[in-house]
Amino acid sequence: MTIQRFDSGARMSRAVVHGDTVYVAGLTAETSVGKSVGEQTAEILGRIDGYLKQSGTDKSKLLHAVIWLQDIRTVDEMNKVWDAWISPGNAPVRACIEARLQSPAKMVEIMVTAAK
Repeated sequence: MTIQRFDSGARMSRAVVHGDTVYVAGLTAETSVGKSVGEQTAEILGRIDGYLKQSGTDKSKLLHAVIWLQDIRTVDEMNKVWDAWISPGNAPVRACIEARLQSPAKMVEIMVTAAK
């Protein structure tokens, strides 16, 4: 079975397709670093949309999501953006965890898995 990789480097790929499953790596903000959790979440979800499209699927086929927050007290702000983005009736299984991220200015990281 073929494995397709997107935005691959020496350490990791941003997305991998194997069979009918799409794995998107944990993504953090790039252009909204230092901005609010809501702004960072919106940017990350937009990038996830791009990787899903590139892989031949979309957010209506999400299976699994893991969200890491620098400060769990920002969960409501993140959830407002998530709830507006998620495909109605197609919510994946999800975990939201507080964790120290690679930079204090990066407030959220999101990783998803989807079906094709």
